[in-house]
Amino acid sequence: MSNRRDFIKTLGLSSAGLMMGLSASSKPTVIHLNGAGPSALALEINPFIVIEPNGKIILINPRPDMGQGSTQAVPSLLAEELEVRLDQVTIWQSDGKGKYGDQTSGGSSSVRALWKPIRQAGAAAREMLVKAAAQRWSVPESECYAKEAKVFHRPSGKSLTYGEVADEASKFEVPKNPALKEAKDFKIVGKYAPRLDVPARVTGKAVFGIDVEVPGMVYAVMIHNPHIFGKVVSIDDTEALKIKGVQKVLKCERPMPHRTAEAVAIIADNYWAALSAKKVVKVHWDNGTVPHTLTTDAYFKKCAEAATKEGLKGEESGDFAAAFAGAAKKLEALYETPFLAHAPMEPENAIAHVKEDGTAEVWAPIQGPDWALRDLAGYLKIKPEQIKINVALLGGAFGRKAYHDFLLEACFLSKEVKKPVKLVWTREDDITQGPYRPGMMARMQGGVDEKGNIVAYHHHPIGESIQFQVFKAPNDKPDDWICGELSQKEQKYTIPAFKVSFTHVDTEIPIVWWRSVYASNFGFSQEGFLDELIHSAGKDPLKARLEMITDERFKKVLETLGEKAKWGEKLPAGHGKGIAVFKSFGSISACCITVAKHGAGVKVEKVVSVIDCGHYVNPDNVKAQTEGNIVMGITAAVKKGVTFTHGQADHTNFHQYHVMRFNEMPAVEIHIVESGAEPGGVGEPGLPPIAPALANAVFAATGKRIRKLPFDLNTLA
Repeated sequence: MSNRRDFIKTLGLSSAGLMMGLSASSKPTVIHLNGAGPSALALEINPFIVIEPNGKIILINPRPDMGQGSTQAVPSLLAEELEVRLDQVTIWQSDGKGKYGDQTSGGSSSVRALWKPIRQAGAAAREMLVKAAAQRWSVPESECYAKEAKVFHRPSGKSLTYGEVADEASKFEVPKNPALKEAKDFKIVGKYAPRLDVPARVTGKAVFGIDVEVPGMVYAVMIHNPHIFGKVVSIDDTEALKIKGVQKVLKCERPMPHRTAEAVAIIADNYWAALSAKKVVKVHWDNGTVPHTLTTDAYFKKCAEAATKEGLKGEESGDFAAAFAGAAKKLEALYETPFLAHAPMEPENAIAHVKEDGTAEVWAPIQGPDWALRDLAGYLKIKPEQIKINVALLGGAFGRKAYHDFLLEACFLSKEVKKPVKLVWTREDDITQGPYRPGMMARMQGGVDEKGNIVAYHHHPIGESIQFQVFKAPNDKPDDWICGELSQKEQKYTIPAFKVSFTHVDTEIPIVWWRSVYASNFGFSQEGFLDELIHSAGKDPLKARLEMITDERFKKVLETLGEKAKWGEKLPAGHGKGIAVFKSFGSISACCITVAKHGAGVKVEKVVSVIDCGHYVNPDNVKAQTEGNIVMGITAAVKKGVTFTHGQADHTNFHQYHVMRFNEMPAVEIHIVESGAEPGGVGEPGLPPIAPALANAVFAATGKRIRKLPFDLNTLA
């Protein structure tokens, strides 16, 4: 009977289900959007909506907020259809349990995955609440409407709060096809609204992972081997143990997907004591086991060798070899992009408490509580239901905090010291240990006929694969992620002979997703090389792209870019403009960058970015994310990447691993194309066109072609 009272109503809703249930006390009403079977996995969500008797509405957000704005976007979708104000929705973060489905923030997927299901849940709940109020008043439903968490009766003006009718509403059958609003009727979605979480973040009231404290915890600071995979031979902690507050120095492990590294940890009463002890602990390392592939020069040399050979074919339309051989003009080039650190402002940190009763609890800023639950259960060899995950706000991540080495380190230490352990990585740990965006190469080939048409194109990416290193995918077939994103189906260039292939070159340098993933590598080679082909054909870069693309959305983005960037205007001497367009994560983004000669180099003067992300929640957030992409895109193009020499990172902190400064920021314009298409991503698509547009602008201004990143803006003469 209690189970029946907990979950009274279950009914299919599209490919997911909407459930309204009562607690054992018959008070709170839960609206649960739950998977109806394996087919529901495609939706990537299982959020809970709770309406309490007092009218309080709680949304359990399945996507952690790492700065992309999920704590604003997801409740906006609910509030729109449920007819409540945004400030009437309280957010709770999901905890990784399977009932919430996919809970990983990444791949610019939050709004894309939640766009329809969350709105369906809100709309169904609204219809049921209106029906309950109408029956209470014995009036037709058509005379009632919902507004700001109340149901109103038009003729009489009477009203009831959602909380007052939630109990009755839960007894109705859930509407199979609740009426969703048309875009023209949206009051919240697609409209500007200030982010309600900003004041707390600005004033310091927001609680990020690094701010969390739990009773009885101790602090841990790591000593990681600069060579990453060297072995611990001995530890001299004599001086460290003299520091007040230092409890223990011990050998520990850093589990990574492809192998486990050895490390040393200092346990102390407070962070300062642990950090002070780190400076005086002497560790003798055996680095004889460090693999030779932990050197970037050796890695890129292997990539260059692989470029002389045929790769695994990912896609081919037409006969590339024949078209290339018969082309009037042939062009070949190697493009290269470096390894990059994520360097989020909040470094990796976690609190773990592995208890003697066999259970565990963690508090951490992680991108995916579901993935964390999987990794923790596997590492600790306990059942998922024995683990409780508390997800804090993330002070940046860009892919790094979905890689749980730091979380597992904290678990190892807690298990050893039998206390809650708060582990905090230093900036040096973050930059020298990885994981990184993989450094990649691309062999490019293309041909132009006598009429100036590009008739042959071959994109051959080469390097380490996240699928292979992190997920152990077989390496005897092309990387589907890379080849798929570069496909003609995605990028829409109508070139008669179009080919994509792939060669895997392994390395022990740890890698993982970085903002926009491989699109940040291969948007550069695609759009840079196409510019080379267009130049050899004697055509205008914008007009030539429009000639090769028939897709209307792509054309609209490029046409808008040409208009907003004033592409046809005559530039002063020493100035140049470059453009690029790339589709990633369901969105099309293009940009135009203007540079001017400045001494021996050039200065970036202006960036005009255009994005078609389909339906979106908040235009201000679209622009904010695109601005962030511009900053990271320019930084990735002109600031030093991560390099390893003799197995050791050459950069340790921001004094060597530079990011763009305020005084280097150019003027920026961002324009959104209103296509009304299905929602695409926003957090990442604005980045891939930046580096190639900048390189193409440099060529336009100086005649120097950029094929290797990073390059120095100050030395281009």
